[in-house]
Amino acid sequence: MNGEGMGLARPAELNRHPGPRHVLDLADSLGLSAEQRLATEKIRAEMRARAKALGREILDAEKALDAAFAAEGVTEQVLAASVRRIAGLQGELRIAHLGAHLAMREVLTEHQIHEYDRLRGYGSGHEHPSGSR
Repeated sequence: MNGEGMGLARPAELNRHPGPRHVLDLADSLGLSAEQRLATEKIRAEMRARAKALGREILDAEKALDAAFAAEGVTEQVLAASVRRIAGLQGELRIAHLGAHLAMREVLTEHQIHEYDRLRGYGSGHEHPSGSR
């Protein structure tokens, strides 16, 4: 509901695609210009607005599914449609988060991306938390 990532953008984060929230947290260390800060704030605000809207839709769809089960009105068809709708919304939520990381590549310099990775502990040669490199 608050638009935070919950790890949805981990593949981007671990592969040189910084996230806007962490870029803003590290703005001074990264030496963001005023223009870069504004662009990052805009990317984050747009992503959060989209994520919050999708979060509400997901919760509403989950409540509808719960209500259908409570009313004993779930058929295979209702179940399939409900779960597919929820899965689609979850996919859109992940796209919103990953898209913000993708957009950050257009804002930062290669040096800033390298510094971001170093500051976040993702330097080259380090193993990712997922166990991959």
